[in-house]
Amino acid sequence: MIVSSMKEVNKETCEVCVTMIEKFIEQTDSETKKSVEKVQDAFMKFCKTKKKDDNRLCYYVGGLEESATSVLGEITKRVTWGVPADKICMHLNKKDSQICELKYEKQIDLTKVNLKKLKVKDLKKILSDWDENCKGCTEKSDFISKIKELMPIHAPDAAKILKKKEEL
Repeated sequence: MIVSSMKEVNKETCEVCVTMIEKFIEQTDSETKKSVEKVQDAFMKFCKTKKKDDNRLCYYVGGLEESATSVLGEITKRVTWGVPADKICMHLNKKDSQICELKYEKQIDLTKVNLKKLKVKDLKKILSDWDENCKGCTEKSDFISKIKELMPIHAPDAAKILKKKEEL
């Protein structure tokens, strides 16, 4: 006898799946939602732009061309039926428990953090999240300078707050 421990699926217990499916459902127009094939094509396009944990979820469900398995039909059918994201993820979790094991990394709040107190690893992560790199950076101060230089582009609110702090 197999005993399945099924916990409730919501944004806390299945963060990446529920968030991704909700975004996909929001972005998909009602005309597309009428056809399973159109929903599948739309999901494949949606997955092409995803990175990190979102990309991993796409890989698990078959939203990428290089995916080893595919449960994409399970998603597309339910989207056309109007099933909410948490219920879709609950069904997917029954098929593959890895889906709800994905979690987003904690984001660094640049409006509140003191860059000088962060580790170099965290400074590199900020640049990586922005799809930027720091060629020739060898010291912590180099990374901080690069982040401050790019902050108005990638985090304008944080840049304004930082400017106000430096003016004081």
